[in-house]
Amino acid sequence: MNKAASFTIGKVTGVHGLGGNLTVRSFADSVDTFSPGTSVLLKSENQEGRQYTILKASAHKKGILLTLEGIDSRNLAEDLVGKEIIIDRDLLPEPEEDSWYWQDLYGLDVFDHQRGFIGKITHIFPTGANDVLVVKDQEKETLVPMHKLFVESVDIKNNTVRTTLPEDY
Repeated sequence: MNKAASFTIGKVTGVHGLGGNLTVRSFADSVDTFSPGTSVLLKSENQEGRQYTILKASAHKKGILLTLEGIDSRNLAEDLVGKEIIIDRDLLPEPEEDSWYWQDLYGLDVFDHQRGFIGKITHIFPTGANDVLVVKDQEKETLVPMHKLFVESVDIKNNTVRTTLPEDY
């Protein structure tokens, strides 16, 4: 899978029961992203990884309970703990208007209408109200709420985000 054409949609955090079920921390908005029949790549950093087919997925506590083809014992499941779950981008729906996949925003240059270049997006985290962009330059970190009051535009093709931050921000 090409990194630009694939997304990390979750991470295996543990096992559940004796039959090979995995507990997963989902990075996706919906459990539907883990639909049965979908092919996913499970891998650790700096490893090739292996393809699996999803047999079953359901909401479980704060994550997902996942069953993969060929993983039918606790021992096999334990070998997958800590691995990232990666899906081909073409299998995901296009985001709604004025919505973006976080992975598409990482590394974008952020320009404020008064300050000019303020850095690149290095991290994003959710809050109850909206997501927050962590923008870093060489010296400073700026937190930008992903809200129309602060983010004027996102231009993925030109690798830029335009903001309007308060003067005393």
